[in-house]
Amino acid sequence: MAIEIIRRAISRSRLTALADSQFGDMVKAVIDVERRVMAIGGELHSDEEALLIDDGSAQGNLWGINLYPAEQGDAWIEFDSMINIRPSQGNRSRNVEDSALQDLIRQIVTALVEG
Repeated sequence: MAIEIIRRAISRSRLTALADSQFGDMVKAVIDVERRVMAIGGELHSDEEALLIDDGSAQGNLWGINLYPAEQGDAWIEFDSMINIRPSQGNRSRNVEDSALQDLIRQIVTALVEG
């Protein structure tokens, strides 16, 4: 599947189908916390990041996550990606370390994924 920028809500079942066709139980996604969009469908977060940058996103607003469509609650979003390592922004690990930023990402994902 080609990488796609999600601007309007999609179904969780669509994510499940994407997961089945790629990694089995997981979909990689990159969230633009400023524009409130996400890219899905890439093998690497960096590929999704590049597409969003080409679409007008600023790199500093992009955060990589993994979505597990079969999971519920907080367990379905994993804040882990190599693109998240940003010492200049105070994020020194693969995880999104700022809890307020995690909350914002959850809000955006909730708005963009129904069900």
